[in-house]
Amino acid sequence: MSVNFSNVTVRLGRDADARIVLNAISLSLNAGEQVAIIGPSGAGKTTLLHTLACAIKPVSGELTINKEIPWTLAKLALHELRGRIFLAPQSPPLPPRQRVVNAVLAGRLSSISTLSALLSLYKPKDAALAFAALARFKLEDKLWLRCDRLSGGERQRVGLARMMVSQAPLILLDEPVSALDPALGLSALKTIQDEATARNATLVVSLHDVQLARARFARLIGLKAGRIHFDLPASAVDEATLADLYGAEFAEAAGMAKPNAAAAELPSVLAAPAAARCF
Repeated sequence: MSVNFSNVTVRLGRDADARIVLNAISLSLNAGEQVAIIGPSGAGKTTLLHTLACAIKPVSGELTINKEIPWTLAKLALHELRGRIFLAPQSPPLPPRQRVVNAVLAGRLSSISTLSALLSLYKPKDAALAFAALARFKLEDKLWLRCDRLSGGERQRVGLARMMVSQAPLILLDEPVSALDPALGLSALKTIQDEATARNATLVVSLHDVQLARARFARLIGLKAGRIHFDLPASAVDEATLADLYGAEFAEAAGMAKPNAAAAELPSVLAAPAAARCF
């Protein structure tokens, strides 16, 4: 699916409490492209994904998906479009008493009848499909477990396994590996990208792990205060660019903060004769 934002502004809240969360966003994604969205907390990354999923209507500007404007479509057509978009929140809303097998197969709800969906709750006929999807994330042994028996990282991987069975041509993932250790997170992200490539799906992922984003994605979009701060090839996103995006805290953590006057004088002090040193 191709996507185009043209001066899209999104406001959340009502009346006096309403605030602009996305401000005049313009960007284009080609069908099959894979992009990472990075930026500080509160930058608008989650809102951007929900807008892409046609869950939030912009107050101005134009969003087109495959050259169609979602909010001008008839109700049924908009419902069908949403069914072709997969959005995974950072914490998947899995019903506590639901079995993992049913949670994964829920990714197919938009493509099966209501009767089939209801029957599947009692006797999942595609359990093998769910098993294979879970195996991609080393979670196949949890197939018949209840969701309230899962850890945070396991719940996150169940959400990703649901994406595997969805066959959606537009995949939107909000911090999909935040609850996973580095090795498992890298493996899961690679699996996601391989699946998106195999089905030529457009993939948009928000990530807090900047180094992971730089390592795995060819294009990075930096979001700050609801605006596109940069849209660059990953190779062009250096520490200075990231410090500008995240601010002084990133620069300090990366060892990029400017030395103070005392630190600047330290080499000359150390070079002085021992008798001249005051420490």
